[in-house]
Amino acid sequence: MEKVVVIGANHAGTAALNTILDQYPDKEVIAFDQNSNISFLGCGMALWIGKQISSSDGLFYSDKKTLEEKGAKVYMETEVDHVDFDQKIIYATDKSGEKYEQPYDKLILATGSLPVVPQIEGIHLENVQLVKLFQHAQEVIDKLKDDSIRHVTVIGAGYIGVELAEAFKRNGREVTLIDCADTCLGGYFDPEFTDRMAARLKDNGVHLAFGETVKKLTGDKKVRKVITDKCEYDTDMVVLAIGFCPNNEIGKERLELFRNGAYLVNRSQETSVKDVYAVGDCATVYDNAIQDTNYIALATNAVRSGIIAAHNACGTKLETVGVQGSNAISIWGLHMISTGMTLTKACKNGYDAAATDFEDYQKALFIENGNYKVKIRIVYDKKTRIVLGAQLCSEYDVSMAIHMFSLAIQEQVTIDKLKLLDIFFLPHFNQPYNYITMAALSAD
Repeated sequence: MEKVVVIGANHAGTAALNTILDQYPDKEVIAFDQNSNISFLGCGMALWIGKQISSSDGLFYSDKKTLEEKGAKVYMETEVDHVDFDQKIIYATDKSGEKYEQPYDKLILATGSLPVVPQIEGIHLENVQLVKLFQHAQEVIDKLKDDSIRHVTVIGAGYIGVELAEAFKRNGREVTLIDCADTCLGGYFDPEFTDRMAARLKDNGVHLAFGETVKKLTGDKKVRKVITDKCEYDTDMVVLAIGFCPNNEIGKERLELFRNGAYLVNRSQETSVKDVYAVGDCATVYDNAIQDTNYIALATNAVRSGIIAAHNACGTKLETVGVQGSNAISIWGLHMISTGMTLTKACKNGYDAAATDFEDYQKALFIENGNYKVKIRIVYDKKTRIVLGAQLCSEYDVSMAIHMFSLAIQEQVTIDKLKLLDIFFLPHFNQPYNYITMAALSAD
């Protein structure tokens, strides 16, 4: 029986395992994971910390027992020490020190990503926290039972940092949010949108320290102060949300890597070594917005890549259609959604790009209750007219609209095709001259 081994069993690995177990009963499936749990939905950490959900129970959707009942052999708390790609043998050690030698026919690397930890003075003080694993979140929750922790400093104003700033504030703490960039969420939105999120954070009591670089942390045993290049902040806890890098320790000398260290894969998720696949945060994706290979670490991409690798590893040829990096965030009722490239990013990538904006109410103006304004931006290439990205912002849930733009980017639709797109009208839902149509019509 052919052996398929998966190293890493979170989102990408779990998707690969379930695909093989459900659809290829003729395969012997083995999994290794160095953690004690599987499938933790880290995107729910902020909701848990912020007491918007009562517990972490719903943040898991699989476990060792479930996978083994389907027929897999799962080694938890077992670290892979080395892979012999020529002999196709995995060498691993579990927490008790027992050694394993596992042959494979096909190998799927789902090793994920690692949090970025700056090498600065004071980084190892107590109450300097990471926020990636379930254990990290549990540690933060437990420490917040101590009422002496009154002020939390979050370093990094990407999605996770912004969500955690809201969460700690909802938890009753004073919060400072620091980032070396001059705004928050700059990788996903243009300033016209990030300014609104910054205002929402400030209006809800988060102290913003943008445009500042953290130089060191000070304290006796516990962290007491954050020192930047411009200011000093008293604190009782520091949370690192700077970002993540691909975990490429396995085979990084043998496998071809992307510029950021991710495993470079083709559209079937296969690496530069035959019969070895890589999925999720440790691997590249094909980005339709730039029509080239890229690195976009999202759980949605992880799941899709796990499914694709599983089929290919089992003999069914399947290629990705590519991704657009669709994403969203909701902070104190402000919903922001984007896909593809921002105008800033498109220009940096060498496009002669433009943006068309429009803002209007979601529903017909005579709707007296539950009617909110929506701001939209569509980014497109001036020469080809192809849509490169879109951003939306509202207190109304307009998230479903981004799926259309995601497909438009994938299929290389032009901005002009959107001008007279058949969008239905009913006053309960939208306006006859809706913001999508009007934004497209406003394009040069």
